[in-house]
Amino acid sequence: MAKGHRSQIKRERNANKDTRPSATLSYARVSVQKACFVLDAIRGKDLETALGIVTYNPRYASSLVKKLLMSAAANAENNNGLDRSKLFVEECYANAAPTMKRIHPRAQGRAYRILKRNSHITVVLNEK
Repeated sequence: MAKGHRSQIKRERNANKDTRPSATLSYARVSVQKACFVLDAIRGKDLETALGIVTYNPRYASSLVKKLLMSAAANAENNNGLDRSKLFVEECYANAAPTMKRIHPRAQGRAYRILKRNSHITVVLNEK
């Protein structure tokens, strides 16, 4: 159990908050596995290269990741005052979101379940 008053505990927790510019997309209608194909391609690359990769990638998730990259870059410029030309993708990951369960009717009164998977996608940038 943490010691101190509740306000002290909150102050300590907020003191070591991550200040790197980031953008998060919640409940994206793409599975984690499919989103990771695009995220693995841009991890560690500088911002302009990463934007070029996702612009010409034919996967659906690349359009979502492109918006996230542009949003994270805007956050870096406006909120943190960082130089856009020095930014690179430090972290990018996708976590599982709640799955929508649907039913597909089959022969002889059976029902097969269809799992429509969602994901939470996060992109974190940093300055070189």
